[in-house]
Amino acid sequence: MDHRTDRRTETYDTIAALSTPPGEGGIGVIRLSGPDAAALALGLFRRADGSTLSCPMPFRQYYGHIHHPETGEVVDEVLLSVMRAPRSYTREEMAEISAHGGPVPVRAILALLCRAGARLARPGEFTERAFLNGRIDLTQAEAVLDTIRARTEAGLRAAQRVLRGDLAARIRGLRERLVALLAALEVAIDYADEEIAFLSRSEIAAEIAALRAAVEELIASHRQGHLLRDGAATVIIGRPNTGKSSLLNALLGEARAIVTSVPGTTRDVIEEQLDVEGVPLRLVDTAGIRATDDEVERHGVARSETVLNEADLILLVLDGSVPLTAEDHALLERARERPAILVVNKADLPLAAEVGELGTHMMISARTGAGLPQLRQAIADLLLGGAVTAQSPLLASLRQREAAEEAARALAQAEATHRADGSEELLAVDLMAAADALGAMTGDQTRDAVIHALFSRFCVGK
Repeated sequence: MDHRTDRRTETYDTIAALSTPPGEGGIGVIRLSGPDAAALALGLFRRADGSTLSCPMPFRQYYGHIHHPETGEVVDEVLLSVMRAPRSYTREEMAEISAHGGPVPVRAILALLCRAGARLARPGEFTERAFLNGRIDLTQAEAVLDTIRARTEAGLRAAQRVLRGDLAARIRGLRERLVALLAALEVAIDYADEEIAFLSRSEIAAEIAALRAAVEELIASHRQGHLLRDGAATVIIGRPNTGKSSLLNALLGEARAIVTSVPGTTRDVIEEQLDVEGVPLRLVDTAGIRATDDEVERHGVARSETVLNEADLILLVLDGSVPLTAEDHALLERARERPAILVVNKADLPLAAEVGELGTHMMISARTGAGLPQLRQAIADLLLGGAVTAQSPLLASLRQREAAEEAARALAQAEATHRADGSEELLAVDLMAAADALGAMTGDQTRDAVIHALFSRFCVGK
């Protein structure tokens, strides 16, 4: 069943925007959408022989030039394509002009289109129209942005599963089961005096419990979806000169942080992006956490404390070539506050640290690379339970998780109402609240403010 519906409440004007990154490039694609998209583009376009193009075939590119409508002067050499509604990204009439990618020709063409009647698009307005016109739902709209911003191939695959509609199908399947249960309750309410076989109390309880379990499974998927989308803040901590910056450089495969034998060389927080078994890490090297009289280093230590409190994962680096110190033991206590991996560095030197008292730990040498593959796998295991292989669609945004949590709370209340022998009317109220929350996830029931806030995060031209 196709659940997509036309959500339009007004007649749209025609919008235009640059869809490729601004600045110098090989090509600049100007996109138009709206009732006059083709007419505005064709009004400026001439074929190579100077003739006009009156009836372009959709999904075909035409070579020619954009001409100034008053002077006839050639503005740029372009390719033009037209897409007819509803077979377009927005389900409206669309046109795309592929011009040279410099800012001057792009600006000139956009200015001529706006003079002819187009309006510059707001950020995300093309995708917003695709949603409002029923081509995609809110989960798919978010997946468009997740696809663009994907940091790893695993993150891209997760976004593509949602973009295909897998998550929406799963949510709507749960909502349809809720609606069916509500319908059965309505029959029981309306025909209470009739001899009709209604659902038994045990059947109702079992279905509510099954629905709640399915929603909670969705909520649990948010951790993996969030990490694939936003990355895991992984903070490297340790006392000075244990090899934190060496570990950062070794994981990155390049010299990003300065490494010397002088304690306190790293004075500030250094952040880099890294793909570890499909997990995008925001790898943060911190200033060594210690008491210091150096004002600059003291500020670095304060920033280290801040990022430590926001970490998804801590890598505590200990120097295996010397005995553990009081500072090491203090940091071990701090590491217990969050998911952490104890990394004993300098395995290429004679072992002097009392590693037996550490429990689970990783022996590595940032200098030689020994133990680094095992460390990378341990990071993925701790964050996501190993390399990303899950094929089920994942909740990625906070908005999706909060709506799912609202549905779970409503179902929990429905279970409580049912156990307390509450009336069918009260039970129906709880189930309707759960159905509304699931509808908010896909946008089938969503306030305008939520829609506008979501699409404002997109770039102009998407």
